[in-house]
Amino acid sequence: MHLFLSAGEPSGDLHGASVIREFRRHFPSANIVGFGGERMAAEGARLLYPLTDLAVMWFGRALANLPTFFKLGRQAEVYFRSHRPDAVLLIDYPGFNFALAKRAHRHNIPVFYFVPPQLWAWAGWRVHKMQRWVDTVLTALPFEDEWYRQRGVQTHYIGHPYFDDLAQQRLDESFLAAQQQRGGTIITLLPGSRNQEVLANAPLMLAVAERIHAAEPSCRFAVAAFNTPQASMIRQLLTGAGLPIEVHVGRTPELIELAHCCLAVSGSVSLELLYRLKPSVIIYKVAPAGLFLARQLKTCQYICLVNLLANAEIYPEFLTSGEPSEAITQRIVSWIRDPAERQAVVDQLQTIRTRVAVPGACERAAQYILMRLKDREATADRSRLQAG
Repeated sequence: MHLFLSAGEPSGDLHGASVIREFRRHFPSANIVGFGGERMAAEGARLLYPLTDLAVMWFGRALANLPTFFKLGRQAEVYFRSHRPDAVLLIDYPGFNFALAKRAHRHNIPVFYFVPPQLWAWAGWRVHKMQRWVDTVLTALPFEDEWYRQRGVQTHYIGHPYFDDLAQQRLDESFLAAQQQRGGTIITLLPGSRNQEVLANAPLMLAVAERIHAAEPSCRFAVAAFNTPQASMIRQLLTGAGLPIEVHVGRTPELIELAHCCLAVSGSVSLELLYRLKPSVIIYKVAPAGLFLARQLKTCQYICLVNLLANAEIYPEFLTSGEPSEAITQRIVSWIRDPAERQAVVDQLQTIRTRVAVPGACERAAQYILMRLKDREATADRSRLQAG
């Protein structure tokens, strides 16, 4: 078994590692190669390049990295031609991964898209790339599966792999107990996993935290930083702020569990907030030009996955290019002051969680791909027999 995987985001690296584990359960000696990050490498993937180091968003950053992307595309082309993996598995990261899909398709290598890009939200016109170059889209969300099928794309619904990881998480009970003993109402801030996300959203979140604390002095705050450099960046922003706030690395599950409510960027973290039934406000700050472009390209009512699953704004969401609005502060303060209002949100989240938070997506993905490859091999054998 020889597979080529490509993941360009930290979340994609996480899902890639999980699906690699499932493949190795069936084929312990599987040869797994590609582009990804530390988690995939820890599961035995041989990385041709640490693609998650190039996790980029918006057009300016992508353009700045174009020479590297072109180089990696040529490297993949050579690999496909000389080593011919049994299948290519792509994880999100559409700009680069579409280029890989085109190359693999040209070499008649089956292409599967695992956790597909959110074309239904921002770029529906790109669906023709899925139609032409991808054999099957392994869809993560019910409405997403329907959207792709309506446009003639072959799909197989597996659910979201994020719930696999969440089901396996084991919280640090000693950390939880120590934090709970300190008292206070904890508001958790989740500024994202990419450096530019943190640069844009952390100052906005800290400004909101100051307003919340002014309204509710019993609150204290916890920031879930993705890595140590980002934690240092946030601590520098806190210099002289005078807020009761701590910055932690590697404590995202615990900080969400401890939270009375959360302030988070838009992204897959909203599924963790759903899983732990945490009322949250979703924000995303972009440059004015980016905000204008996002509003022009946006093709669905909401940006938050939980709201899309509910088809209602359970998590208030704010896409902004400026200073925090008073509405963000007031929503969190209202959840602190009115337990019934907060509980109503929790009840809605419980209903959605029961419907969609079903673990096992990575296992279902691996089984489907193996079945398709087995069928492909059987078809090739029949063709050879008929030709001979």
